[in-house]
Amino acid sequence: MDFTRITVDAQKLGGVPCIRGLRIPVATVVGMVAEGMTTAEILEAYPDLDAGDVREALQFAAEAVRERELPLASQR
Repeated sequence: MDFTRITVDAQKLGGVPCIRGLRIPVATVVGMVAEGMTTAEILEAYPDLDAGDVREALQFAAEAVRERELPLASQR
């Protein structure tokens, strides 16, 4: 997947993945979705974002999880 809206800059937030060079971390947007906020609510909180930014942040997070093994307890 080609991420055109996600940027990483060592000079901004220590290289944390952000949305379009803004100081809005991908993790912040993903966390807002996880807390139950709608895209409209996120855009109201961050007017510099658009719906495509929220979508790509979620896609980026999904890809990041897909790329690593997470230590989860097995369920029986």
